[in-house]
Amino acid sequence: MRAGWYERTGPAREVITLGDMPAPDPGHGEVKVRLYASGVNPSDTKKRAGWLGATMPAPRIIPHSDGAGVIDAVGAGVNDERVGERVWLYNAQRGRPFGTAAEFVALPAEQAIRLPDGANFAEGACFGVPAQTAHHAVLSDGSVGGQTLLVAGAAGAVGHYAVQFAAWSGARVIATVSSEQKADHARAGGAKEVINYRHEDVTERVMALTDGAGVERIIEVDLGANLAIDSAIIKANGVIASYSSTAVPEPVLPYYPLAHKGVTLRLVQLYILPEPARAAACRDILALVEQGRLINTIGRRFPLADLAAAHEAVEGGGVMGNVVVEIGSP
Repeated sequence: MRAGWYERTGPAREVITLGDMPAPDPGHGEVKVRLYASGVNPSDTKKRAGWLGATMPAPRIIPHSDGAGVIDAVGAGVNDERVGERVWLYNAQRGRPFGTAAEFVALPAEQAIRLPDGANFAEGACFGVPAQTAHHAVLSDGSVGGQTLLVAGAAGAVGHYAVQFAAWSGARVIATVSSEQKADHARAGGAKEVINYRHEDVTERVMALTDGAGVERIIEVDLGANLAIDSAIIKANGVIASYSSTAVPEPVLPYYPLAHKGVTLRLVQLYILPEPARAAACRDILALVEQGRLINTIGRRFPLADLAAAHEAVEGGGVMGNVVVEIGSP
C-alpha cells in the first residue's frame, strides 16, 4: 500500500517520506479499512515536529488519527457483515504507530463508526478530533440550553463545530473571529453575535452584549493567550473548556480572579474521552448528519503525495476549516 510516514521528528518536508509498505492485517477485534480520506489536526503536526519534546513512540510513524473509508476485512471476533460498511475513524494512531495517512489501516472495530450516507469521506475524516472535541467542550458539564457561550476562534475546525453544537443545544453563542469572512462563517454555524478580535476589545464587547453579566461558558482555543479576557468575562460558577494553549504552553493561572468566581477550568483531551462522553458525541454527530444539520467545512484538500504540504497548511494557521488528505477514489 502507499503510505506517508516519518522516522524522526522535525519539519514536514525534511522528515515525511512517501512510499510502499505491506498493508496491515486486522487482529482480533479489529477491522481493516480502505481509506479514502485522512484528517490532519494540529496534534498530528505537533507530534511530527517533536513539539514540547515529543519523542518517537516507534521507529516509524504513519501519522493522523482521523479518517474515513470502507471496511475491507475484519479480524476474529468481528461480525463479517461489517465488510463493505462506510465508516469514519477516531484514535487510529493513538498508542499505535500506524495511522490514517495510508491506503489502509487496521484498528479496533469500535473505533470505526458508521458513516451516514449524507456525509462524504472527506467530511467523515473531520468527525474524530474536531467534532468530538467540540462536542465535549460544549456539553461536558451539562446542558447549555438558555445559557450564553463564548466560542473563541469560532471559524476554526473545532470552533465552528462548537458553535453548531452550542446553538443546536439551545445556547446563545457569541463568537470571536479575525476577519469578516470568518464572521460570516461563524454566523452560518449559528452564532448570534460575532466579535472581530483584531479590531474590537473582546472584554468590552462581551460585557456590553450581556449587559455586564458575562458568559456561563467559554470554549477556548488558546487558553494562555486569552486568560485575562476569560477571567474577566466568565460568570460566577462558569466553565472555561479549553482544548489548546499553543501560544503560551505553560500559562500563568490568575488563580484568585477565577477562584472568587468558583470557575471550573476543564482541559479537554479528545484522545482519552470517557466512554459515556465518547458515545454521546458519536450519537449526536450521527444524528445531526442524518438530519442534514451539521456543517462540515473542508478548508484545504491535498493528495497523499502532498502530505508534507498538508502538514504545513495546518501549521500555517490560515485555513478556515479542516485540512484533509484524499487517498484515491471510491
